[in-house]
Amino acid sequence: MNVNQQPQMASPYGQPQPGYQGYPQPGYGGQHVPGGYLAQHAPFNGPASAYQPGPSQGMRGPPTSGAPPASAAQAYSQFGQVDLQNGPPPMGAPPQRPPGSQPYSQGAMNLSGPQPPYNQQFGGAPPTSMQQMTNQMASMHVGSTVPSPAGPGYAPPAISQPPASSTYTSSAPSFPHTTTLPTQPPPTEGGPHTASQPYYGSLAPAQQPFPTAAPPFSTPGSVQPPGPPLASQQSLAQAPPPSQPSFSSAPPHVPTASFEGPPPSVQSSVPRAPHPTSQPSAFPGGLPPASTPAQYPGPPMSQQPPVSQPSSFHSGPPPPPTSAAGFPPQAGGPPRLPHSSMQGPLLASQGPQMSQTNHVAPAQPGMLPGPPTMNMTGPPPQPGMQGYPPQQNGAFGQVRGPQAGYTGPYPGQQNYGAPSAQTPAPPAPKRLDPDSIPSPIQVIEDDKANKGNEPFVTGVRGQAPPLVTTNFQVKDQGNASPRFIRCTAYNMPCTSDMAKQSQVPLAAVIKPLATLPPEETPPYLVDHGESGPLRCNRCKAYMCPYMQFIEGGRRFQCGFCSCVTEVPPHYFQHLDHTGKRVDCYDRPELSMGSYEFLATVDYCKNNKFPQPPAFIFLIDVSYNAVKNGMVKIVCQELKTLLDYLPRENPDEVQSNIRVGFVTYNKVLHFYNVKSSLAQPQMMVVSDVADMFVPLLDGFLVSVTESRVVIESLLDQIPDMFADTRETETVFGPVIQAGLEALKAADCAGKLFVFHSSLPIAEAPGKLKNREDKKLVGTDKEKSLFQPQVGFYANLAKECVAQGCCVDLFLFPNQYVDVATLGVVPTSTGGSIYKYTYFQAQSDQERFLNDLRKDIQKQVGFDAVMRVRTSTGIRATDFFGAFYMSNTTDVELAGLDCDKTITVEFRHDDKLSEETGALMQCAVLYTSCSGQRRLRVHNMAVNCCAQLADLYRNCETDTIINFFAKYAYRSVLTHPTKNVRDSLVNQCAQILACYRKNCASPSSAGQLILPECMKLLPVYLNCVLKSDVLHPGADVSLDDRAYLRQLVSTMDVADSHVFFYPRLLPVHKLDVESDALPMAIRDSEERLSKGGVYLLETGLNLFLWVGANAQQELLQNIFGTSAFNQIDSNMTSLPILDNSYSKKLREIVESLRAHRSRYMKLMVVKQEDKLELIFKHFLVEDKNNSGGASYVDFLCHMHKEIRQLLS
Repeated sequence: MNVNQQPQMASPYGQPQPGYQGYPQPGYGGQHVPGGYLAQHAPFNGPASAYQPGPSQGMRGPPTSGAPPASAAQAYSQFGQVDLQNGPPPMGAPPQRPPGSQPYSQGAMNLSGPQPPYNQQFGGAPPTSMQQMTNQMASMHVGSTVPSPAGPGYAPPAISQPPASSTYTSSAPSFPHTTTLPTQPPPTEGGPHTASQPYYGSLAPAQQPFPTAAPPFSTPGSVQPPGPPLASQQSLAQAPPPSQPSFSSAPPHVPTASFEGPPPSVQSSVPRAPHPTSQPSAFPGGLPPASTPAQYPGPPMSQQPPVSQPSSFHSGPPPPPTSAAGFPPQAGGPPRLPHSSMQGPLLASQGPQMSQTNHVAPAQPGMLPGPPTMNMTGPPPQPGMQGYPPQQNGAFGQVRGPQAGYTGPYPGQQNYGAPSAQTPAPPAPKRLDPDSIPSPIQVIEDDKANKGNEPFVTGVRGQAPPLVTTNFQVKDQGNASPRFIRCTAYNMPCTSDMAKQSQVPLAAVIKPLATLPPEETPPYLVDHGESGPLRCNRCKAYMCPYMQFIEGGRRFQCGFCSCVTEVPPHYFQHLDHTGKRVDCYDRPELSMGSYEFLATVDYCKNNKFPQPPAFIFLIDVSYNAVKNGMVKIVCQELKTLLDYLPRENPDEVQSNIRVGFVTYNKVLHFYNVKSSLAQPQMMVVSDVADMFVPLLDGFLVSVTESRVVIESLLDQIPDMFADTRETETVFGPVIQAGLEALKAADCAGKLFVFHSSLPIAEAPGKLKNREDKKLVGTDKEKSLFQPQVGFYANLAKECVAQGCCVDLFLFPNQYVDVATLGVVPTSTGGSIYKYTYFQAQSDQERFLNDLRKDIQKQVGFDAVMRVRTSTGIRATDFFGAFYMSNTTDVELAGLDCDKTITVEFRHDDKLSEETGALMQCAVLYTSCSGQRRLRVHNMAVNCCAQLADLYRNCETDTIINFFAKYAYRSVLTHPTKNVRDSLVNQCAQILACYRKNCASPSSAGQLILPECMKLLPVYLNCVLKSDVLHPGADVSLDDRAYLRQLVSTMDVADSHVFFYPRLLPVHKLDVESDALPMAIRDSEERLSKGGVYLLETGLNLFLWVGANAQQELLQNIFGTSAFNQIDSNMTSLPILDNSYSKKLREIVESLRAHRSRYMKLMVVKQEDKLELIFKHFLVEDKNNSGGASYVDFLCHMHKEIRQLLS
């Protein structure tokens, strides 16, 4: 689905345009111009320039704020944009005005499929007669929206209107109402048309498919960018009124076969399985316009791929182009597509109701998608002209009345007059305008504005919290803070049938030890003495706000299982007149959502209190590790870090944690660092097949007592192995050694393993190199994610039993089989850090920051977590880094403040709307001082009998977090293609269920999304395109295994920025303000050559510098005013004495402080080799491995939804 690719045109224009290749092509603003900028279109510097000068000849210019300029990418418009015209208006006759105003409804976009330029859509048959069309149109009612001034039916252009369904509505950009009167005569010649072009901004050359044909458009001289008008305009311009076509007798255009034509250039790249639907309009019905605001004027994104084209979703090459339906294209008009092809878009034969909010307009077969115009004022269309109606704005097909924020129809929307008699040139396909589809940025900004100003109070059951991207304060009044628990839905369906019907996953992402901001109080610690915490007799739930005291306070009824339990005398308290205990607000467990109990000896292993934990550092001293500088850096850093071991209270002078040291290559070296020794002693264990610890006393020591000996050892290790020639390493025995040491000391603890290469030396856990890129994309690919031997799974089980958590720091120069080495860390609650091609100079900062954070963070040992629920639902599945020996207990040798456990719930009975659904997560763990504690988090959500209530209270970020974890686990057992298909199918079912049961009736061509899920398609597409599910050729198997394991424990904030990175225009930085500049959408067309942008992915930071950035800006950031003197190898910004430099460095530090891993900064100069890596994170665009653009995927989802509904 390469959206960026140009549809194939008839010969001369046929070459597919290259995907987004170098920056050169695109004018930054998104105009991609193949190879260089056309003269007429100068590079687009910034979205602002998107609109060209106003139309000539009485046509009103498009609104400036309107759609972004079309970019070449648009060219790809194959995607069903409806409005293709049949070519520029003929010169001769004055163009006729399309009948009435065409509804440009934002909503109604036809997605009907892309129209390939070369097929003219309706090519053959002209509408039968005007009358016919009129009648048709008339019968169609265009929605309830208010007619725009332009005339009834004239809906604002796509972007302008918000989509009907609320979803989209929310953010559409507003355009002023302009009253373009339908009657205005269209310009006679093409020349004027150009004016209209502005609607989209200039076309990229690529787009101008048939420049020659219509002089008017093509003439370079014209003010506007030459090129046929964009589809949308064009269509308007010459085409009969959009709606008309819909009605025209001609068969609808379906992009069908016609589209198939162009093989996508990159397109097929998307390996995604071809959807069956690959028929023509790949995304049927129109795409929904998102209502997102058109914030960035940048050019629209690429369009949906033609249906037939392999969308990015299809793996194969596109079918050969045939003209539609096999009709040869007719000379005059575009060929028409057969109905069947229609599958794609629906045309609007019956008027969709516009009112719905997020609808995309439907197109019905045979009709053009546009809504009919109600009263056609203009001259009748000429036969032959059938263009697609102008594309509605967002494809949400209804014509909407002006919606809030938008002011009515497009001001500039000209009706692009009726075509003139001349032979039309084939129209340029119109791309779906990216500004008309839901924008993540708009949703994020709206949430900040609506929920970021007052505290989030947790006392209200079933209230959805602010998004993870909003800064807010939490007041715990009986439910756990969203920092500890986030749910996919805060309204649970009452029955399992309803849950199955909606397909919305019911899950909670739980982060039990989450760090709270300084202004929020950490959970209180409650000590009930020797009797321990009070619990329900039957289900063993802990005392919490959901327990109901009865009989004057002598007994309580459990909120989870309804069992009645006696209150022990020491806990008795009288009730007030409301039935609450009078000490309710004095006891955290009766009034708070989260709190801790001090556990009694009954909660400890073997009924004895635990010893304080230990940290053991195991350092690879083979040739690679010594040569790359890792050994020296680790030893140097540990001397300082040992003063920062975690402690219970920051005021404590020293930590209770003991430490030990081991080095290894093919054999292991243990060190005795007892405080009474003058020098450390080394003991070598060469029998790695039967590992044991050669010393008990002196291996695990207190840092303060043995500091001198430890420092002496750390100084000596790099020198001892400086000349080593040993290249082979072991790995299994290293973990066994640490485990045996903890067993001998009878304590829990953590192993920090610093490892560099594949363990090929003869020993337990020996591995072989099994990297085989040929398996990628085949059914055997799943084997690459599975461990190659069972040894490590058994070792992990032993580690968990002892409370031995493993953190692995990898420094590989080649394949090390992360899928296998990672088994122990991910089963014990540990972490994996990977520094490929580690170089001391450039990677030291990242490694040391990760190591410091890892050693210092709050961590619990030997933990067990259980989730209890009220009657009617139960926890059935768990995702994360842990081990389970039964179906209910999640066992974690270690649990730190960054780890999450994701729990999926299923119904086992009916729920009631009155009582809601309750869940209690209890984690028993040993603190870093050796104290046994219970941390309890409680959550109550509402239950609903109506699907509409479910869809009103979901959280998309959490749903995506769950889907990603579910999919990343599924790759262990299923081919990645099947995993992607099932994700798309489930998402389509969720949205189709909403469309069928909750949205107001409207035509099938509209894409209607629930308000709280309008970003589900864009975020899901990011998951589908991720390296784990859809890797490019340059992504190693180790990287994929690493990312798969990393995502399994991510919280919602981390997964959000990981899948949809944050892109900040730092050239707009206000040094006087504390606020960050507003982020922009992740698309190349949003970048300006004169700008500087900071991209945050959660793992990396990229500072992208445009080639035309101002010299003063460069001087302030880099200390040089010349673009070519910027050092792209720098990993930290120079410290300069100016307010801009200081502010930018503060922003970088604050971004890093909010992430669990240190983000290395990479400076990317425009057109530099690193730019390909940077572009990989512009997730709204097509990617090199075949991932679809957002626009294409939205169309694809629409098609899937329509198939389900039909």
